[in-house]
Amino acid sequence: MTEAVAQATSTDTHTRRQAVIGWSAALVSAAAFGTSGAFAKPLLASGWSAGAVVAVRLGLAAVVLLIPGLIALRGRWGLLRDHWVPLACYGVFGGATAQVAFFNAVQYVPVALGLLLEYLGILLVVAWVALRGRRLPSRLTLIGVAVAITGLVIVLDPAGMSGLDPRGLAWGLLAACGLAVYFVVSARPMTLPPLTFVSVGLSVGTVAILIAGIVGLMPLRASTADVSFVGVTLPWWLPLVELALVAAAAAYALGFVGVQHLGSTVASFVGLTEVLFAVAWAWLLLAELPGLLQLVGGIILLAGVAAVQRGQASELRPG
Repeated sequence: MTEAVAQATSTDTHTRRQAVIGWSAALVSAAAFGTSGAFAKPLLASGWSAGAVVAVRLGLAAVVLLIPGLIALRGRWGLLRDHWVPLACYGVFGGATAQVAFFNAVQYVPVALGLLLEYLGILLVVAWVALRGRRLPSRLTLIGVAVAITGLVIVLDPAGMSGLDPRGLAWGLLAACGLAVYFVVSARPMTLPPLTFVSVGLSVGTVAILIAGIVGLMPLRASTADVSFVGVTLPWWLPLVELALVAAAAAYALGFVGVQHLGSTVASFVGLTEVLFAVAWAWLLLAELPGLLQLVGGIILLAGVAAVQRGQASELRPG
């Protein structure tokens, strides 16, 4: 009896530790991803194409993570062969497609609406998990989905956005598909070290963009002109460094760890906090103070995330 209690206590402690690691990694990842819009917008305005920005961003991030990724691999090259399908999906769809589509979307629609469209991908994640498990999500999970989406809509306030370009909507929906693949693939159990998986996956995404540019499927334009950022003129390479090191290398690596510990559904809803972080970055860097409606929407969004977390926990609890 005592041994059983000790074992149960040990299991609970391990579960709590996993949750703490997962939530911490996912939240920091969301904060890092939240910087991408503010740093990419000046580059796009100065003549860079979305494909070129993403290629440099993913490519530099892959280089930064490559050495620690190879060290973590420890010469087990067969693992790369065993995981080539998730690596290809992660790089081509979760990396290249999601990012290129989002940056293209914000050239035609406001960034807020672009984020809203991209995060519709979490509905695809919930649907995929339900179909794969051949059972409907719990009532609490479904309520959490509805509440979180409601909060997201309030935060982004798309009601006042008129004259929307259908090209922006199409790119935004494509970004949603890429985001869904990112969360689903990242949640797969695998023996490949996280740093190795992310570095190789981002390398695959970079190569995919370059091939698309070479064959003429995607414009690759760059500029060495200075960019205007938060009212200050900066060299063109500075936003790229931030996008590569913070909004890509750190964001993707921590995001992968978060999904591995939380699962695709919970992690995707924690990822919704990227919107809140984006608002916070705009406040800190651009002096754009969020309104009362945005604050209320943020609280509702977080309540929805908490409901999804509890709903998923109840589904996994035996009995």
